[in-house]
Amino acid sequence: MISKMEKRRTVKPTCLLWTMWLCCIAAHAQPVTKIATGPGSWHSLFLKADGSLWGMGYNPFGQLGDGTTNNVNQPENILAADVAAFSAGKHTLILKSNGSLWVTGLNTSGQLGIGTFSPYTNNGITLPQQSVADSVIAVSAGLSHSLFIKADGSLWGMGHNAYGQLGDGTYNSSNLPRQIVASNVTAIAAGGDHSLFLKADGSLWAMGWNGYGQLGNGTFSNTNQPQRILSSNVTAIAAGYQHSAFIKNDGSLWSMGCNRYGQLGGGPLTTNYPYGTNQPQQIVSSNVTAIAAGYIHSLFLKNDGSLWGMGYGGLFGDGTTNVVNHPEQTLPNGVIAIAAGFEHSLFLKRDGSLWSTGANEYGQLGDGTFGTPPTYGTYQPEQVLGPYNRIRGQLLTEGRMQLSFVGIAGINYALDRSLGLTSPNWLPQATNPANSFGALAFTNTPAATTNNFWRIRLAE
Repeated sequence: MISKMEKRRTVKPTCLLWTMWLCCIAAHAQPVTKIATGPGSWHSLFLKADGSLWGMGYNPFGQLGDGTTNNVNQPENILAADVAAFSAGKHTLILKSNGSLWVTGLNTSGQLGIGTFSPYTNNGITLPQQSVADSVIAVSAGLSHSLFIKADGSLWGMGHNAYGQLGDGTYNSSNLPRQIVASNVTAIAAGGDHSLFLKADGSLWAMGWNGYGQLGNGTFSNTNQPQRILSSNVTAIAAGYQHSAFIKNDGSLWSMGCNRYGQLGGGPLTTNYPYGTNQPQQIVSSNVTAIAAGYIHSLFLKNDGSLWGMGYGGLFGDGTTNVVNHPEQTLPNGVIAIAAGFEHSLFLKRDGSLWSTGANEYGQLGDGTFGTPPTYGTYQPEQVLGPYNRIRGQLLTEGRMQLSFVGIAGINYALDRSLGLTSPNWLPQATNPANSFGALAFTNTPAATTNNFWRIRLAE
């Protein structure tokens, strides 16, 4: 399928005015490459290809890091460059490309790891502040606690620990990072008040609140130390507000915990306490590549790029407010990344466009509005940012024209030419891959005495 592309007209290849104008409008052409929100989050974050971090939504504790406590209903720039990863709770964790960890937002339980506890009256920290100087490689923000992995595979945590979610053998909250596991940790997921992590051998571990069986250990008892749930074959994890999900190496999807709204995607709705199941149950047998768990909904991707959801329907974009206790397809293809918030969802398409759905009372969808009753948002996916793929032209010697483009790193793009836009006859010219920054260039010699129209599209 041909993606929506920005088409520009060359009156003649010697038209330098056209070239310069096109360069100007392309100067900030950067696609979205990563997204994040979380089961305890009413704000949204995304990263552009230039390493800049952007956010929108709930901000009374400074979690957007913009120096204010004002909610924002359109994307605003938080950091200009050098961001590698990030995660959202009622606070925000930001991993820079040099391995340093930066934090902003609510700090009542010490979840920022800066050595203090901030009362609600102080609204937390409103500008990013460094918490760890180096060696951090992954971060995950829960409702009121934080996890991170260092380059040596060690697992660290800070913040709220009343249910043992830090896994340090106590129920005491900490305002400084504590080491939980010494080595071999490869992935982390911080939920409402529980935590999951993977080791290098594919084993799944859990700790914290287990009132709905979200740890999957066969009990409804909390634990303040890591407990092994499965010994091998787990490749991806997601911790929701009161439920959990994981993928095995055969592409199967499994879930456990609260199922009051069908968020597990399998089995009957549980309307009586403990509202769920305390052991992993298989939901999909194969082809699942990514998962995300929110408050009362879950998302997953299949290897064909299709987007699926379960739980409260409008939160994953099925156009209804129905409770769905089985996987339901929202989009048939083209999706490459997903994120589930408290009551909203984000997803990223292959062309770099950003989409959102669900509740929007704080502006978390980023569409320029604040949701109002009775819907408070939208039940269907809406595009927040376009593909950011404008063509840039540069005149070379001997009548040649170079067309530059910013796309998605590693993706193949094709250049087509037509001599007119009335019943255009698009003729393929070349196919090039985008580099590690998403940039690529085509060089072509157009007909000097004829108008030329160009388009760049995803290669078939």
